[in-house]
Amino acid sequence: MSFHVDSEAGKLKQVILHRPGLELERLTPSNKDDLLFDDVLWVERAQEEHDFFAQTLRDRGITVHLFTDLLAETMKNSEARSLVLGRLFDEREYGPIATDRARNVYEGFDTEELTRHLVGGITKRELVDRMGRPRSVRVQVMDDEDFVIAPLPNHLFTRDTSCWVYDGVSINAMKKTARRRETVHFEAIYRYHPLFADRQYKVWNEGQSSYPSTMEGGDVLVIGNGAVLVGMSERTTPQGVEDLAIQLFKEGSAQRIVALDMPKGRAFMHLDTVMTMVDGNTFTKYAGLGMLPSYTIESQGAPDDLKVTRHAPEEMHTVIANALGLDEINILTPRQGAFAAEREQWDDGCNVLTIEPGVVVAYDRNVASNKYLEENGVEVIRVRGSELGRGRGGPRCMSCPIEREAV
Repeated sequence: MSFHVDSEAGKLKQVILHRPGLELERLTPSNKDDLLFDDVLWVERAQEEHDFFAQTLRDRGITVHLFTDLLAETMKNSEARSLVLGRLFDEREYGPIATDRARNVYEGFDTEELTRHLVGGITKRELVDRMGRPRSVRVQVMDDEDFVIAPLPNHLFTRDTSCWVYDGVSINAMKKTARRRETVHFEAIYRYHPLFADRQYKVWNEGQSSYPSTMEGGDVLVIGNGAVLVGMSERTTPQGVEDLAIQLFKEGSAQRIVALDMPKGRAFMHLDTVMTMVDGNTFTKYAGLGMLPSYTIESQGAPDDLKVTRHAPEEMHTVIANALGLDEINILTPRQGAFAAEREQWDDGCNVLTIEPGVVVAYDRNVASNKYLEENGVEVIRVRGSELGRGRGGPRCMSCPIEREAV
């Protein structure tokens, strides 16, 4: 099967989602900050909302692949299991006494239980119940409910860990410690799952080996016309952008990257939290983003001989239009008071998932943003987000398109 993503707004055909599970149950007021969450979610309601979101996509003819199904099926392959567990169990992390014993516990899990504890983590109590109490100082100094292996609740945001750019995929090294283990799961899936194993596509980044040159999919917009818009946020580095450019240019898969120099802060975590594309020439944009310095990156012949042109902030929209081969782009920014605008940006008012030109999926809680889009000719399909929205990620964040047509 051929996978490709040729735009941000063309007809969406296939997507990867992750239904939250054990890892979200383990999110608490005391660990939420370390796990990059601002709040503790009601798990059952979040699952109901996610099920509704997934069914909404299926009802529009989109094939939904669930991440945990993909990972469990991948873990049936002995080489995939060896890759994931080999990266997970490192003596430098768990000490020379506990490492092999803990790995043996995971080796003994069936594929479903293995997947559950790869994503949901494992506590000292759960581990000791299975392997006995080791002499390990590393384990003995822990409290029974401490995590030997931390949960990965950010797997919910499948957009970030891998992203498809034209005829290839970037398996991304993640910036934050709490998310770095996510990457090896997608390395294994793309290398060994039967859906992807024939490698009828290119690979722009191989995964964890790229660190500290990091890039996250929320910062990457495949805008079409052989161009890519990338936000250099707190999580996507300039060197990550350069690496992507070199790989794309080498294969002739893209001709231009426009990189935006974004504010480095949680409120502007990724580009798609403040700006997304709703059709071939229209973007929705948070008013507080303003205009940003931008850099046009092009090849000068050799793939690693990059021409970089810096543009002043006031040229931002013109630069994006030029990359699309247009005279101008249409920017939709709801006219709201400062308080309302900040509230809806916090609730991912701009983070819509476009499923075909002019049709988007959005959280129902962003009333003003949704109304404004509809007044400007955009069809808005509302999904519930009272709990999912508290994770600070909208429908685009929660979805990894693997097949999408050009506009």
